[in-house]
Amino acid sequence: MVERRSGRATAGSPETTPEQSRTKTKPKKTIAFDEWMSDNDALMWRIERDPLLRSTIVCIWILDGMPDRVRLHTTLEKTERLVPRLRQRVVADPLGVSPPRWEADPFFDVGYHVRTLRVPGAGTLRDLLDMAAPVAMQAFDKDRPLWELYCVEGLEGGRAAVLLKLHHAMSDGVGLVRMTEALVERSRDAPPRAVGGEYLREHAAAPQHGELFHFGGAVLHRASTAIRRGRRAASAVRRGLTSFAGHPLTTAGDAVQTLESVARLLRPVSEPMSPIWRNRSLALHLDTLEVPLEDMLDVAHAVGCTLNDVFVAAVAGGLARHHAEAEQPAKALRMNMPINLRSGEKGMHAGNQFVPARFAIPLDIDDPRERMLAVHELILKQRAEPALAWMDEITAAINVLGEAGATRLTGTMMKALDLVTSNVPGPSFTVYMSGARIERMFPFGPPAGAAVNITLFSYDGIAHVGVNADRAAIGDCERLRYHLEQGFAEVLGVI
Repeated sequence: MVERRSGRATAGSPETTPEQSRTKTKPKKTIAFDEWMSDNDALMWRIERDPLLRSTIVCIWILDGMPDRVRLHTTLEKTERLVPRLRQRVVADPLGVSPPRWEADPFFDVGYHVRTLRVPGAGTLRDLLDMAAPVAMQAFDKDRPLWELYCVEGLEGGRAAVLLKLHHAMSDGVGLVRMTEALVERSRDAPPRAVGGEYLREHAAAPQHGELFHFGGAVLHRASTAIRRGRRAASAVRRGLTSFAGHPLTTAGDAVQTLESVARLLRPVSEPMSPIWRNRSLALHLDTLEVPLEDMLDVAHAVGCTLNDVFVAAVAGGLARHHAEAEQPAKALRMNMPINLRSGEKGMHAGNQFVPARFAIPLDIDDPRERMLAVHELILKQRAEPALAWMDEITAAINVLGEAGATRLTGTMMKALDLVTSNVPGPSFTVYMSGARIERMFPFGPPAGAAVNITLFSYDGIAHVGVNADRAAIGDCERLRYHLEQGFAEVLGVI
């Protein structure tokens, strides 16, 4: 763990009492679960035709003991009702008229999805991560709901772990945090939260229908989607014509900029920018870092940037060291970073609501303060890309190519990436799972064609960093972790 600077309070917070857990809070809006996949979700589902593009999210929670089995069973029953995706499988339209739809699994068996394991060896974190790595890369049974939960006993110090594995087609990181909130409580002895009858009636599993309904529903869904997009395009054209009459050069320039932005988003790349991360495989290595969140926020405030800028700059500094040690320095690496598009009512829908921005991050800026500011400007530029407003239409166009064509095109954009970074906010307080306190929460996003995915998840005052590396690309993964730790120490040292 990167050391906390002197004078800081210790990480963590005291356990919440049952009385504190009953403090009134504002009611949260209910997440909406659409029947049909969005085009973005459908693309993630279809590109697994190429196993290197597999989109599996893994979370590893370290607990101070095993969750109570009876309470966990009760919690899971409640969660299945609050989150219908946990009981739904994906059904593809054989005619290709519509995207896949979510349908209640008539053979759902929670015993298949929830399993108990024992960590091998001495029960160290390293033993746990080595056990979890092959689980993280295994494909899901596509005839069942796309999740698995492993309760792992036998960790050193009497600890336990929970390994939660989900398919990215279910939702993005922010959406998954909201979906899995029902698994945790605010205190060790908190009673299970009841689910009201009205809510259950509203969110009851949809009845099964015959193929005629599927076809008719598919046609109606595709038609309504086309009409909605047509109206949006017509509105954009009208706005453009109005502007064109008064400011033709400005409007023409905007159109060109949008087309150029779309071209940048879809531009194929033939090889990684890294001179050493050339190979790709299905063999993964998982690793972790822990960084005081308050220190990162202090640095962001002092430099005039964001937490995410500090995170990416630290990663860039670590990767620069990694390449320098191999005597193959790189001036920049090609990075994929999801830009969150969640806002308003749309933000309360399950599914993926982000744009995968690809851009080069500098590795040749030695001063960490200058590097953070450079990263800040780069990310602001990516967020201002005109193509972001048309992401639904872009993914719809890619899906029109069919499974093989969409996989091929997406592969040209992703398989030459050097790294993926992601920053997901988590609970700022201690949470519990069926009587056990969750001490740490590590996220592992999919490399999906890149050499490594580095994801930050903030929990209870600590930035938990999960490193999901392709062993064939990285080689010495232990040295990679060491260099990343140095990169974080460097940025924290600017104040």
